[in-house]
Amino acid sequence: MALIVRDSVAEDVAAIQAIYGWHVLHGLASFEEQAPPVAEMSRRREDVLARGLPHLAAELDGTIVGYAYASPYRPRSAYRYTVEDSVYVRHDLVARGAGRALLGALIARCERLDLNQMIAVIGDSANAASIGLHAALGFRTVGVLQAVGFKHARWVDSVLMQRSLR
Repeated sequence: MALIVRDSVAEDVAAIQAIYGWHVLHGLASFEEQAPPVAEMSRRREDVLARGLPHLAAELDGTIVGYAYASPYRPRSAYRYTVEDSVYVRHDLVARGAGRALLGALIARCERLDLNQMIAVIGDSANAASIGLHAALGFRTVGVLQAVGFKHARWVDSVLMQRSLR
């Protein structure tokens, strides 16, 4: 069983929505509280691609097990060389290498673009898996925004990590 990381295609969006939807409803990686429908996830994917940024899928034996993409960090023009990464893995398959493969491929793709920095905004300062993954791939912690989100009846931090793409 080989893990394949490739460009996502429109046919992947339903599986991507299911992965993300689980994290929205049960986790703290996303501060969304309602899982967006497939049509919205498709629109988001198209927006990423229209900007010339990568949107990747991880496939294991023909099944989508995770996805990752880069999006603009902020909308103002001075931020145009900085992207934010997003990586989601199917909840029952975490800690098996898919996240590392996706983030590694995403970094490599963004390094080939005219980009300078990649930012990770990690929901929950207790999210050791995501913080560790990012640190292992060259990100450094640059700050913690304390209690900026309220989800699942508690206040949640955002950890900011940063990596050069040059």
